[in-house]
Amino acid sequence: MVGRKMNTSSRNDPGIAVVSGTAAGAVVVMKEPLSFWGGVDPRTGAVIDVHHSSHGTAIGGAVLLMPGSRGSCSGSGVLLDLALSGKGPAALVFPGPEDTLTLGAIVAQELFGCNMPVIRLSRATFELLASAKEAAITANSITADGGRIQIPLIELSHEELILTTNDLRLLGDEEGVAAKIAMRIICSMANQQGAKALVDVTRAHIDGCIYAGRANLLFAKRMEELGASVRVPTTMNAISVDYDNWRRQGVPPGFGEAAEELARTYVQMGCRTSFTCAPYSLPEPPKFGEMIGWSESNAVIFANSILGARTAKHPDFLDFCIAVTGRAPFAGAFLDEGRVAHRVVAVKLPDNSDASLWPLIGYLAGLASPDRVPLIRGLAKTRPTLDDLKALCAAFGTTSAAALLHIEGITPEAGSVDPFADEVLITRESLEEGWRMLNDGPAGIDLVAIGSPHASLQECRVVADLLGEHRVAKDVSVIITAGRDVIANAEADGILDKLRASGVNVLGDLCWCTISRPVFPEHAKVVLTNSGKYAHYGPGLSGCSVRLGTLVDCVEAALTGSVVARLPTWLMTA
Repeated sequence: MVGRKMNTSSRNDPGIAVVSGTAAGAVVVMKEPLSFWGGVDPRTGAVIDVHHSSHGTAIGGAVLLMPGSRGSCSGSGVLLDLALSGKGPAALVFPGPEDTLTLGAIVAQELFGCNMPVIRLSRATFELLASAKEAAITANSITADGGRIQIPLIELSHEELILTTNDLRLLGDEEGVAAKIAMRIICSMANQQGAKALVDVTRAHIDGCIYAGRANLLFAKRMEELGASVRVPTTMNAISVDYDNWRRQGVPPGFGEAAEELARTYVQMGCRTSFTCAPYSLPEPPKFGEMIGWSESNAVIFANSILGARTAKHPDFLDFCIAVTGRAPFAGAFLDEGRVAHRVVAVKLPDNSDASLWPLIGYLAGLASPDRVPLIRGLAKTRPTLDDLKALCAAFGTTSAAALLHIEGITPEAGSVDPFADEVLITRESLEEGWRMLNDGPAGIDLVAIGSPHASLQECRVVADLLGEHRVAKDVSVIITAGRDVIANAEADGILDKLRASGVNVLGDLCWCTISRPVFPEHAKVVLTNSGKYAHYGPGLSGCSVRLGTLVDCVEAALTGSVVARLPTWLMTA
């Protein structure tokens, strides 16, 4: 019998064109979510996350199928950079809602007339398209493998979003062009998130001030030219240079000037020169229940989880649009239902754990709950400091797309759990395997990296006390990154002098995820850090071997230049 090629269009659910457009290319499928920041090289479009199953894959020109994104809010800036340079994917296809990369595509279209379709499919239709080798997208359909697969497309509905009189005024011409464009972008995101309304926010935090590439500067300059200014108190994330000192540090002028101009542009539009990735450590942090418009993954997760404030995990550029309008999509973690845990992560905790537990638990909890809010059980008897919780939230943000987590017996909303939530177990063996994966690398250490997120005053004090009167080894660099407020307090308390006397370099304004050579020492090839976040992103961002260690390991490496890969004491078998 001669078989007939079946036209499968009648069997496929319609897809939703979240961002409409046309595209064609080879189908590239990712099996797990990816953070574009630290995960994709904006210069080449290659996957550089060494922990990702698609490491080394080129996504330029591809119809890219992904289960979702994760990690940094800065992924939207990387996508915009790729779109403007022609190095990005031809289209993005997801099996459900996705915010960060979608926002990058919305901004590319809204501000720069750059077309990159974003399509949402049902899970079954997504899997069908994943079997194809090539696909073409139009406004009305996806056709793959010469017609073997045909998927009708419908536009995303814009009818359910209820706008106030003030919202409509911002969408009109009365408040200026910048406010109008910001509001259009916010409404586009609200529609794709399924929001029924917008919400007022009391403050904002800008992550897009990082110079990840020229797209970040182009966005800021365009908004400045259009007359943008913030309407709510707005802090700024760590930037990409030490604002006052980058010239004497040997930063190449082309990069330093662009990074400085980006920061200055946001300041001129009314943002505060806080320059920290730990805005929750600034005076007067958000209060429980306060509606805020924050970006930067660790900051969002800490604010939601530890402080009980409310913010979605806003992608770069959307953060500034929220600051300009004072309005945000009323969706996700702003809503009670968006804060409910739908997965329980139970931890079999060994006795006598120390601070090194927290980045490891955060990292593994994110892997165990990549797409939903978790409740972590088994830690109620611990007594975590705010620095411990900061480390946990930061590491969780590298491996999960969720905007918050709960810890039974510790965080303020830990009772918000779906009674039908499933459970994942983190065993002692899981902890050992996770530590070995992040701790693997050469024994010889060139650079000790502390302060991702920015170090607190207490962390600076602990390092100074552990070093005592000793100086770091001749061939080892030790750098702590911290916010301006912390550095000023460390100087007033004499901690800064102690650290400098030991040979430690304390840098302000930038952080480990934004530092570049030569401020990142030229000789460094092997890095030891106590940050789960930087242990994950560091290899892709720096090209170095980056190991996770305890703070004691970091000080030992600073003094001797060597620490063998080993488990923390609390994980060693008796």
